[in-house]
Amino acid sequence: MAGLASAQDVLAHELTSIHSAERQISRALPRLMRKISSDQLRQMLDKRLSQGASLIDEIDDVLDELEASKPRPKNLGAEGLIADATDLLEDPLDDSLIDPLVLAFVQKLEHYCIAAWGTAAALGRLLDQDEAVNLMERVLQEGRRFDEELTALAESEINRTMLQRSDERERTGKGDEDKGKRARRKAGARRSGGRKQGKSR
Repeated sequence: MAGLASAQDVLAHELTSIHSAERQISRALPRLMRKISSDQLRQMLDKRLSQGASLIDEIDDVLDELEASKPRPKNLGAEGLIADATDLLEDPLDDSLIDPLVLAFVQKLEHYCIAAWGTAAALGRLLDQDEAVNLMERVLQEGRRFDEELTALAESEINRTMLQRSDERERTGKGDEDKGKRARRKAGARRSGGRKQGKSR
């Protein structure tokens, strides 16, 4: 990694990467929250937004203590995940698909963050950087709990609702198709009857 000369530089790099990811998440979540219909999911994302804002400020304090350089490049991994979700949700979608897609995206993003926090915590322990370690271990606990809550919500509500509405659409579509077939059969029978009457005359 260009510009890194020590283990402390690597820790600072990881923290700046996390800082960038959280800033991007802070801009992406409000847009996603406007699209979803689940109140519980919206509350969970709002809580995650608050935790992210606090984390950004706390990382700033740790980076100041490490005397890290101010230039902080964008986290391209987080940017890619956010762009993928944004592109997908811009396409016309059935309403029942939006909540599951948003939840899945947020959970993938949280897994990415959990990996980054774990890496930074391990480096902090190696370097006896207690402030960084305490911060990363705390957000790791919060992130794992948030991940479990997302899974529980997906299994108990979000994915079930998606499947139920998909089944309803399928039944409605089949019903419409059957009605169309019956209407075509009736129309055919009327045309056939008319031709027979014409021949009898």
